[in-house]
Amino acid sequence: MPRHIRQGDSVIVTSGNDKGAVGEVLKVITKKDRVIVKGVNVRNKNIKPTQNNPNGGVIKQEMPIHKSNVSPVIEGKPARVRFETQKDGSKVRIGLIKDGKGKTVEKVLGEIHSASARPSGK
Repeated sequence: MPRHIRQGDSVIVTSGNDKGAVGEVLKVITKKDRVIVKGVNVRNKNIKPTQNNPNGGVIKQEMPIHKSNVSPVIEGKPARVRFETQKDGSKVRIGLIKDGKGKTVEKVLGEIHSASARPSGK
């Protein structure tokens, strides 16, 4: 199944404790359908004392959240994602939002495959 979220995307959290927070996707964990977003779901992690760090300590770390709880952000609003093949053969992700008047606004989020990389025909 295609991913609506990719590494480097700007996303907004749509549910959970950090609802409404906006951040950049640092990592996508495909096997568990989770993403790590910068500044979201930050937890304290205790570090044991080691020879390199004899005092140990506590660090703050972003923990993964499920990919269904985030949406790409366009103009400050969460967007739905559609995949479309352009006339030149390239495949792109398109974000859709409704503006204040009810019109649909489309924005290309990124190219998935270029026209030269896609297989031709059968």
